[in-house]
Amino acid sequence: MYDASVGVFVPHLRSLSGLLDKGAAHAEARKFDSAILLGMRLSPNMYDLAQQVGEACRHAVVAAALLAQREPVALPALEHDMAGLQARIATSIEFIESLPRGEIDAAAERGVAFRLKNGTELPFTGRTLLLTFSVPQFFFHVTTAYDLLRHAGVELVKRDFLGRR
Repeated sequence: MYDASVGVFVPHLRSLSGLLDKGAAHAEARKFDSAILLGMRLSPNMYDLAQQVGEACRHAVVAAALLAQREPVALPALEHDMAGLQARIATSIEFIESLPRGEIDAAAERGVAFRLKNGTELPFTGRTLLLTFSVPQFFFHVTTAYDLLRHAGVELVKRDFLGRR
């Protein structure tokens, strides 16, 4: 459970940070405000890039906290600036890495409840939370962030998404 959660979330959050770095460098090289990138959406009713990053962090933090039976770290307010998003990612990584392996590994069959933003609770076991909800949600948001940056002309390749292994 630890390897399938912390071992997945942390490296891909680091990759997400690298994607934002490349986005910022792209904006700087072309002399435009990187906030323009952060406000991009694939569709009018989808989250923008900043919100995609925010949701990736939220899903990773909340899932890891639920598995470890801890309160999730309070993430900084979602800012539409690269430094604020990088701080959110760094806080997420630091929190997730601080969680005890034993608690997370023991969570497979333990009941957990994910609370949606509207207050609705979704019941899971630790395993089903991770495999059928949190990891897919996390990758949806990370992938969408990657796609938005690619669509904006940022020179990214699959290795940027996967990170250096």
